[in-house]
Amino acid sequence: MAKGPVSTSSDDELPFPTQEPIAADERSFFGKQPQKPFVPNARTALPASLAGQEHYHGHRERLRDRFRELGDTALADYEILELLLFRLIPRRDTKPIAKALIERFGSLSGVFGAPAALLTEVKGVGEAVALDLKLISTVAHRTLKSELRSKQVLSSWSSVIQYCHAAMAHETREQFRILS
Repeated sequence: MAKGPVSTSSDDELPFPTQEPIAADERSFFGKQPQKPFVPNARTALPASLAGQEHYHGHRERLRDRFRELGDTALADYEILELLLFRLIPRRDTKPIAKALIERFGSLSGVFGAPAALLTEVKGVGEAVALDLKLISTVAHRTLKSELRSKQVLSSWSSVIQYCHAAMAHETREQFRILS
């Protein structure tokens, strides 16, 4: 058996079609392509009532509607906090305040667990807003505690953990407790 390249009489006899020269360099595939101008259609156009208005007009109502129709799972933590801040700060844009609070304290529960003095360090949060946030936190803790107290006994590890979460949620000092 002979080794080596197979010879053909001519390349013109190959059954493959010839290729036309490529019009554009293949490197331009990922390059900038000319973009079509944006033309709103029925799906992307704003309703006639909102045409000519800024994007934030009706934002509060749209957020309330989304919460009302889809529940809390349809909202991010900052949006839930923003909904609450609508009531506490009636005539200001509360989205940047809500985002700043979440960024500073890490989570929604971190915001409610933060001391009032630290809350007031966030731009847009005064003493009254900080006090209201602490009041809401207190109501939530008492609700959880009363629910746990009305139950009979801590009969499983999960109920002990649930009790500890409710009793010591976001305390700023470490606590030692003996459960009997």
